[in-house]
Amino acid sequence: MMDDSALRERYRSVLERLGEAVARAGRTPEEVRLIAVSKLHPAADVACVAAAGQVDFGENYVQEALQKRQELVDQPQCRDIRWHMIGHVQSRKAAQVAGAFALVHTLDSVKLADALEKRAAALDVVQPVLCEINVGEEPQKAGIMADALPGLAEHVLAHCPHLELQGLMCLPPVFDAGEAARPYFARLYRLREDLRARTGLPLPHLSMGMSGDFAAAVAEGATLVRIGTDIFGPRPPKVTA
Repeated sequence: MMDDSALRERYRSVLERLGEAVARAGRTPEEVRLIAVSKLHPAADVACVAAAGQVDFGENYVQEALQKRQELVDQPQCRDIRWHMIGHVQSRKAAQVAGAFALVHTLDSVKLADALEKRAAALDVVQPVLCEINVGEEPQKAGIMADALPGLAEHVLAHCPHLELQGLMCLPPVFDAGEAARPYFARLYRLREDLRARTGLPLPHLSMGMSGDFAAAVAEGATLVRIGTDIFGPRPPKVTA
């Protein structure tokens, strides 16, 4: 766990750099929201950053996210936290996810859509989702291929009334590579515009950009940037049972 003052300073530095990137892109601060990626970091670090004003936090693992949420439930500075699921969700865990997160960034199959819909319907809630696109067409990565996007979106519209499709998300094939990721972000923007035209949905969100490339993502239209390392420091190793 990092010292609180150091953590707050790292957080302020990220906000400053994000503000500079937004200004360079000719956009307004309201157009781009920071998701602080807290996976594998302790709940105390989340509480510290929340006390500094951060509202949106991203988690990759369902059980860790739910445990962290429980640990923080009684802390006043954490009452307004919006939790985001930004990791791959197995359809068998959809029942734990639907209704528990402000936004699920990683919808990538009809099977998962149906599982989320079933749980959201049972809870009588609407679950906002993003479709994760495999923009680099890498077989080892999660996300759907671009040519499968219209079919998935049409399935959600036709069969999943308790899911609200709000946009797209991607992980580019280059990591922490700054401008080298920019063509992939531009591709996600184009895919979103094509899907807007096809469906008539507003699709307000593009979730793209991390610590090493968020400025390029902002320049290409990101509305949600997922920054972890630059705020919380290197992630500790994942402990497996």
